[in-house]
Amino acid sequence: MRLQLTRRADYAIRTTICLARAGKGQRMAAAHIAEQMRVPPRFLPQIMGDLVRAGLIESSLGRGGGYRLAREPREVSLLEVIEAVEGDARRRTCVLSSGACDATRPCDVHELFAAAQDALLERLADATVEDAIRRGEGDGPVPS
Repeated sequence: MRLQLTRRADYAIRTTICLARAGKGQRMAAAHIAEQMRVPPRFLPQIMGDLVRAGLIESSLGRGGGYRLAREPREVSLLEVIEAVEGDARRRTCVLSSGACDATRPCDVHELFAAAQDALLERLADATVEDAIRRGEGDGPVPS
């Protein structure tokens, strides 16, 4: 069994972390984010658009423009970032048949996988961008 983020979700998380590390109110150009976080520049506009529409980042045009986090890193969950680019993260297909599970006659492992999925989504909802930065930097401070 593979639990793996899509590239879009991976890039969205990296982008959000980059903006959080920049510090409160600091704007960054898309080209700088792409270079610093090793995100292909051709993907970034789509990802940034999704994050802006979700209200997670803000964008401004013109001189001194760029992107910045719309909220504090401690207020943005990893699940919000993932769902901003992927939509609802809940799996809708049966793990055995790849078809829809019938709620009245679920497959033999439906309850087990549903409980595991609920636990994963809850953990991602509880984990913030700030938590991710702290884990990656040995509990170092997050700029405010």
